[in-house]
Amino acid sequence: MKKAIHTDKAPKALGPYSQAIDGGDAVFLSGQIGIDPASGKFAEGVEAQARQALKNIGNVLAEAGLSLENVVKTTIFLTDIGDFAAVNAVYASFFAEPYPARSCIQVTALPGGALVEIEVLARR
Repeated sequence: MKKAIHTDKAPKALGPYSQAIDGGDAVFLSGQIGIDPASGKFAEGVEAQARQALKNIGNVLAEAGLSLENVVKTTIFLTDIGDFAAVNAVYASFFAEPYPARSCIQVTALPGGALVEIEVLARR
């Protein structure tokens, strides 16, 4: 089973991909960046972008009937690893123990000039 998940409460895909794919027992979310879906604009600064990306993730998960509590793995992409502590503080305010497994890596650039992108894997 493979079903595309879409919500207007998260930014539209910037290319030929789905916001998420429901695979039955697992839901795979594409990376979310800090764009406010209402305005179509980036939040200001890395912390605000991380917060908006996590809100977008929460909205996509809700469309799939899940929440952040269902997240088992996250990957964070930063254009500046020096922002790790700031993004980590925002991240910690969205998740509770036991925290999801996580990777965090620095990349050269992200779509649209984003400062942070977060992707998740959730289980039912």
